[in-house]
Amino acid sequence: MYQEPIFLEPVMQERIWGGQKLQELFGYESLYERAGEAWVISAHKHGPSKIINGPLQGKTLIDAWEHHGELFNKIYDSNEAYPLLIKILDANDDLSVQVHPDDTYAQEVEHESYGKTECWYVLDAEPGAELILGHHAETKEELNQMIDQGDWNQLLKRVPVAKGDFVHVPSGTIHAIGKGIVILETQQSSDITYRVYDYERKDSEGNKRELHLEKAKEVTMVPHQDVKIKPSEEVQEDLSIRKLIETGYFTVYHWEIQGNVTKLLDKDFLQVSVVEGTGTIKIGDKKFTIEKGSNFILPQGIKKYELEGNAECIVSHPS
Repeated sequence: MYQEPIFLEPVMQERIWGGQKLQELFGYESLYERAGEAWVISAHKHGPSKIINGPLQGKTLIDAWEHHGELFNKIYDSNEAYPLLIKILDANDDLSVQVHPDDTYAQEVEHESYGKTECWYVLDAEPGAELILGHHAETKEELNQMIDQGDWNQLLKRVPVAKGDFVHVPSGTIHAIGKGIVILETQQSSDITYRVYDYERKDSEGNKRELHLEKAKEVTMVPHQDVKIKPSEEVQEDLSIRKLIETGYFTVYHWEIQGNVTKLLDKDFLQVSVVEGTGTIKIGDKKFTIEKGSNFILPQGIKKYELEGNAECIVSHPS
């Protein structure tokens, strides 16, 4: 069906901690004064991406997944949901401290397809920016006690970050993105979040946002275990490929093209977000412009494609 990339329109999401950087850095249009998230490749019911080219123009990625499974090498009798979700987040203020469940808990308790393991590529960070990643409790009893007592300074583990850093956040990890950070997030296609602490903020109606302490206690990994990431690198013609991580859910790469490369599509499909620069992608005799802020899928059926230009991309596929 498609012998071209499937380009997608971002779905903007208002967040009380959001700002204007998604518009400023990527040119995304938004009606929101505080646009916290752009769901740039999404088949999630809370914000499905719209296809903006080709035979399915005007349809959503959910439509494509459910009715044109051949684009993703999907088995037609499978009821599983589209597996991944790609977001770009602008933390104009500190996000709430939260934790996500694994698949088993999500299915048994929330009746959702997936839990949420995610990873972050830092696109921008102000000097001194930091994340919350993990905790210092050694036992469940200690974790519960510190949460109940609100002993956040002793409990939470803080980590400084800079542009270009990469962070893996498995399900069960207490975490929060700090003020002044812009990230690209690759995650399981899940919107289940258990809020642990929220800086006394209120929602648009003036109410404190709900916390989910009991569920958070149940799903939090104890003790916290830092994930050791060992990226691997290779060069193909004028393309430098850094594999950032390979998990049971997704594999994520950083691509830097400086010139020209011809590649074969050897995965079911590829998700591509251009985070810097400009270039073209050529498939057969058709050439398409790509630039910072472009997001697209290379579907099954494309055998070979050619990249040209000077650009950086975050690329992913289900593992």
